[in-house]
Amino acid sequence: MRLIHERPAHPWTVDSLADGVAMSRSAFADRFRDLVGVPPLSYVTRWRMHKASSMLRNGDVTIATVARAVGYETESSFGKVFKRYTGQAPGEFRAKAHEVVAERHDG
Repeated sequence: MRLIHERPAHPWTVDSLADGVAMSRSAFADRFRDLVGVPPLSYVTRWRMHKASSMLRNGDVTIATVARAVGYETESSFGKVFKRYTGQAPGEFRAKAHEVVAERHDG
């Protein structure tokens, strides 16, 4: 998990993660799933979307910058995964997050 958390933009595969912890691909995938509860690449996506949500909520960086920071080559490919994961497009997510912050400051 440390590898994934430290380098979310890396093009992770089960093979590269297994190599990073000196395990066989199948042993790593089985152990990861047993310990974490989801397959390794599902966890990679979950972590990337967590990081992206945080960046969109707390920063003023562009969506393209967020996409690259979490491992997506294009804003479009990132947007599709983000929407599938959160139910909102990245821009919509950011706008709603900023509305909530504004309401807290106004209220």
